[in-house]
Amino acid sequence: MSAVPNVPEVLQHTDDTAPDAALQHLLKSKQATAEELARVDSKATTNGYHATNGTKPVWQLHDAPIENQRPMKVIVIGAGYSGIYMGIRIPERIRNCELVVYEKNGGVGGTWHENRYPGAACDVPSHSYQFSFNPKHDWSALYAPASEIRDYLESTAKKYGVERFVKLRHEVTDCRWDQGEGKWHVQVRQPDGVITEDTCDMLVSARGNLNNKQWPTIEGLRNFEGEVMHSSDWNQSYDFVNKRIGVIGLGSSAIQIIPKLQQVEGAKLSCFIRGRTWISPPLGQHSQDELGLESIYFNKDQIESFKRDPAAWMKFRMKIEADANNVHSITLKGTEMQKGAQAMFEQGMRDRLVKKPHYFDRLQPGFSPGCRRLTPGPGFLEALVEDNVDYIKDKIVRIEPKGVVTDDGTLHEIDALICATGFYASSAPPFPVTGLRNTTLQTHWADRATNYLSLATDSFPNMLMMLGPNGAIGEGSLTMMIESTGDYVIKAIRKIQKERVKSFVIKPARVRDFLQYVDTYFRGTVFSEDCQSWYKKNGKGQSGDVVTGLWPGSTLHCIEALRSPRWEDYEYEYHEEVNGAEVNQMGWLGNGWGATQMRSPVRTEDLAFYLMDEFQDPPVEGRPEEKESLKIRPWSY
Repeated sequence: MSAVPNVPEVLQHTDDTAPDAALQHLLKSKQATAEELARVDSKATTNGYHATNGTKPVWQLHDAPIENQRPMKVIVIGAGYSGIYMGIRIPERIRNCELVVYEKNGGVGGTWHENRYPGAACDVPSHSYQFSFNPKHDWSALYAPASEIRDYLESTAKKYGVERFVKLRHEVTDCRWDQGEGKWHVQVRQPDGVITEDTCDMLVSARGNLNNKQWPTIEGLRNFEGEVMHSSDWNQSYDFVNKRIGVIGLGSSAIQIIPKLQQVEGAKLSCFIRGRTWISPPLGQHSQDELGLESIYFNKDQIESFKRDPAAWMKFRMKIEADANNVHSITLKGTEMQKGAQAMFEQGMRDRLVKKPHYFDRLQPGFSPGCRRLTPGPGFLEALVEDNVDYIKDKIVRIEPKGVVTDDGTLHEIDALICATGFYASSAPPFPVTGLRNTTLQTHWADRATNYLSLATDSFPNMLMMLGPNGAIGEGSLTMMIESTGDYVIKAIRKIQKERVKSFVIKPARVRDFLQYVDTYFRGTVFSEDCQSWYKKNGKGQSGDVVTGLWPGSTLHCIEALRSPRWEDYEYEYHEEVNGAEVNQMGWLGNGWGATQMRSPVRTEDLAFYLMDEFQDPPVEGRPEEKESLKIRPWSY
């Protein structure tokens, strides 16, 4: 016996016939249903629920298949790693969605487009700093230079068609939410300086944490008569030969810049370093040793072997990733790995400072390795002890036209001043973002960048962030966190599209819960110790007491946390019914049809897709619980 009743021939359609008759039948059915419902008494109920409230029109089926791919528009701010990922996955996974990516720079790449200072490079293995689906075989080094990362991002954007959606030299200047419309109004400065307004249903901030450069607050900075530049806005035309150069800072940028400038002919460096930090061995040193790599640079034979032998290539990639994810305990107070790392760092720094051993006492921190971002800094300590470098610990009191004055009264005359002083991390963007009740993000985050899972904050509907506050990582793969966050964002876009959601906003209670989790977690980590770090910057760009920059856990912890969104943590408002009826939140069920059934012509694979190999997930015979893939990654709803 057939599992379904016989269907009238007029409604049967194959690969060669369009479903016009079926659509006509559907329209007649909808009309009949509406007429019948209109006759229902206003007090009639079904299982206790009123069919109509007597004051509003009768609710009708939505004339759309269950997929409900209604028109949407998404604006993404920024075209770095996060923005490029959005430019790939949104058109891949969301239908009927207009996408625009606004990028203030003249090219894609974000921080890797901006940072062109000498020595700029990745400080984690390059093979872990790439998209999982687009691996690059021919990285020149284990720690690729910035130019190579920039090329990789540009080629990835081109390969996957991201350029179609990116508008370069378009700087967002204002974002304002309109609750009545359920839309964001975004003002954008075009290349010609004209400001235009755009609107969208979903706003995605892909600006990242290290975007808004922070200048030092030193008296007289603007009075200096020589060359002044920030590490993220490098003047590539400036000639440093035979120049006296001042460098302020001890972060990753300064640690990479100093060795390169020290080697410039005739250069004399004055390095103003007040803080202390750990200089680590290369972050992939263990992998490098186990894989027998004699150098951080790959030769042609090694690169060719990666291309020639997919199994060996995958083994190499897996090793790099596994080692990065296997050092999480180094961030936890009192672990054997943490204590062992400190002893190793101490010895390594002493060995590299042997020419001026007293420098170790100047640099050795009172906090554990990892409290500040770990930086391997190849060549930094070696450069610091050279004769053409002055390591100045005295506090800067002011800057004069000819140089820098320290609190011992010395004027350090220089020709160029490099401010490697970082960014306003975990703070509001440098343009207004206004949410509910005219609340600005600048006010909302005046003291702390409050957030939920690093990607949302209360009072700002239909806005999600990538690499937002608490969105970075101290160890592990940052790019996998970007991909996981991006996948979450895309699920949210699809939800509001499919379910006709007008606005969704995270509940303030869930923000409070997450921050309580964050603060409790970090108390047991080295990040909570007393150190000056961008990991702990407050809303004003000052180093504070709470960790605002890092995810509260490992990379694998983040991937799992974002895997299945808790939609119950949000509040929703739905679009009104077209005919003014009371909103039915089950209206997403549509008209009873699936989208593939309504194609013209319909195809066999459309109607029986679930039998195809790519949609199958067969269990293990006899003992389904022995399925290996589910041992590696447990099933999640």
